[in-house]
Amino acid sequence: MLSMLNDVRRSGRGVLVWGVAASALLTGLVWLLGQGLHGVELLPDQGASWYYWKLPDPTVWTRASAWVGYAAHQLVSWWLIYYAQTRVRHYTDGLHRVNVWALAANGGFFALHAVQTQVFYDGLAQDVSIFSSQGSVVLLLVWVLLMENRRRGLVLTWSAPISAQVVSFARRYHGYLFSWAAVYTFWYHPMESTSGHLIGFFYMFLLLVQSSLMFTRAHTDRWWTLTLELMVAVHGTLVAVMNSGPDGMWPMFLFGFVAIFVLTQMHGVGLSLRVRWWIGGLFVVAALAVYSWRGLDRIDEVVRIPLIEYLLVGVLALLIWAGVRVARLVRS
Repeated sequence: MLSMLNDVRRSGRGVLVWGVAASALLTGLVWLLGQGLHGVELLPDQGASWYYWKLPDPTVWTRASAWVGYAAHQLVSWWLIYYAQTRVRHYTDGLHRVNVWALAANGGFFALHAVQTQVFYDGLAQDVSIFSSQGSVVLLLVWVLLMENRRRGLVLTWSAPISAQVVSFARRYHGYLFSWAAVYTFWYHPMESTSGHLIGFFYMFLLLVQSSLMFTRAHTDRWWTLTLELMVAVHGTLVAVMNSGPDGMWPMFLFGFVAIFVLTQMHGVGLSLRVRWWIGGLFVVAALAVYSWRGLDRIDEVVRIPLIEYLLVGVLALLIWAGVRVARLVRS
């Protein structure tokens, strides 16, 4: 195993394949360990704003186990990013030593969270809203849209008039934000074995792999980063089907996130204009087919998620611009 890790570190070949395979393996372990949690008694479901998987009677110890584990994981992750930005600062095909440290650290905190779930069960969900977990992932996706605005445009290759200073800030500090989104969501949930949890943990493991690969060519591979962006469509759609069945809100998640792919994301990976037209046409046909069955009066669901995300890009750009201006004034 050590020799394989050294080979990957020197050449970088297959690092993403190994990352995906490791994420799948860890997801399998979550399922396996989750079989021992069926006896945990939980309160009845109380609606969309209620997180079901939390203890009815939490204690100081159940709360502390989640928050201390999260805090340690978060601080270690941020320190490794800072170390890479101040000590490494150059890209390579293989792995830097700090990448190995980061992968090992995330593996160690996976083991810690697994033990914590078995002993104490509760995640951060006991103390914070379910919308904070969902919102952290949305913020990550919106940050990517802002960060990539100049390279691929925001809508059909049109770039929003966002200043270079704002984009530069977003690029420089995106690692800290992305690390927070992944680590916070990872510790938000107990390691349950429901289908929704397993899909979500697999996605989080991929994001943690990405966070661990800072300053490597794999970290900036356009098809890899596009896959990470599109995973939210898969996750959101499947969870919606599992929660509310075929008559639920799954088309809003599927077509909403795929609409962002058609309008923005597919323009950054070198696809020909003809291929992009075909993809756009297939998207329109598929949406019309589904909403002919679902009801054309509900087709506005397709634009809800794109409108929210594009609006949030503008809000985020203004907040970063204002923060940078205030920081300059304070320094001067």
